[in-house]
Amino acid sequence: MAREVVALLGGAHRVLDGTLGGGGHSLALLESGATVTGIDRDPDALRAARSRLSTFEQDGRFRAFLSTFSDLDSVPALAGARFAGILLDLGISSHQFDDPERGFSFREGAPLDMRMGLGHRDNEGASADAASGNRVAERDAREILSDAPEEEISRILHEYGDETMARRMAREIVRRRANRPFDTSDDLVGAIRAVLGPRSGPGDFARIFQAFRIAVNDELGGLARALPALRDRLEPEGVLAVIAYHSGEDRMVKQTFRAWSADCICPPRQMHCTCRGRALGETLTRKPAVAAADEAARNPRARSAHLRAWRSGK
Repeated sequence: MAREVVALLGGAHRVLDGTLGGGGHSLALLESGATVTGIDRDPDALRAARSRLSTFEQDGRFRAFLSTFSDLDSVPALAGARFAGILLDLGISSHQFDDPERGFSFREGAPLDMRMGLGHRDNEGASADAASGNRVAERDAREILSDAPEEEISRILHEYGDETMARRMAREIVRRRANRPFDTSDDLVGAIRAVLGPRSGPGDFARIFQAFRIAVNDELGGLARALPALRDRLEPEGVLAVIAYHSGEDRMVKQTFRAWSADCICPPRQMHCTCRGRALGETLTRKPAVAAADEAARNPRARSAHLRAWRSGK
């Protein structure tokens, strides 16, 4: 959704790309005239984006740091920095999904990892993670599936995967792991098929794998912490834009922007206002923007993208 992002943020002189990924959004913003600061928790993504945007980095219009958008204060160079525009493109990037060693996909034989940070995989990444304060997930998907209590697995499936048969699937996972640990995508796919039946397919696998990825990386918790912190990093009339792919993320963004745009957030039956008594800004997207038909046709992953934006007050 680069076109839609540029339409919302293209006029901003200084932009934070909080989910740098492959650098596609940053490239579009740089080409529109913005100066961009990019951050990502994945050293591989950082290296690829810096190579792609090296010309802009040499010109002083682009810089990149290893961190997470929920932990900007861990980057000394960004202490006190404010931006006219901030972008979050939630979820995982294409290069992460397509790398079988990362374990994000349900392709045959893929390891059950799903950690977005790579500090566990190489010493260079571990040093960078530690220096930036980038917190690598403590448990990977294999550990959750092999060790977590049945109740926790059921909650993950229900809350993050909208799975109506969450309890039964959690019970099946616990039953299977008693005989052998969950090591590869085949183990999780087998448990899904055992519960949902032979008609289950890629849509079911993607939804449930996504649920465990969200749990591994505490994505909803990180987003809840990040939104108010990023709001406070906006310049007056600055814009915060968020692209969400998961219903829980999109709901959180919508409700947060709505609360920030309300004059009063006191309980409905309270007699006298005791809150801030004024709106902090305005929501720019009454309904989420979605990918254009041509982009959705080229990139099926864009079909679930919802883009919302909010502008701070003067």
